[in-house]
Amino acid sequence: MSSQSSEQSLEERIELFMRRNFPQIQMHGGSAGIDAIDEESGEVWISLTGACSGCGISPMTIQALKSRMVTEFEEIDAVHASTGGTYDDEPGSGFEPDVSDAPF
Repeated sequence: MSSQSSEQSLEERIELFMRRNFPQIQMHGGSAGIDAIDEESGEVWISLTGACSGCGISPMTIQALKSRMVTEFEEIDAVHASTGGTYDDEPGSGFEPDVSDAPF
């Protein structure tokens, strides 16, 4: 880790990561922001707003953000994302996981 990375907060590093790795969000009229970070549990909540709300490819953008953030930041174990006020893992969000094969 560079000295610059160690001097920046996790929030600053995530914001920089999103701007550098997902410029298409802003280029297409949307924006991404951090709603909350729980460093103890390793969870981050982000919102995609503007043109992202209702965009047909926002689910793919969310999946890319999630997988890349968990890989990029050792402090992050889970990313929750919202495009319209409901996070993707909340009931009724339209992003409910398929649990038909779950062992419970």
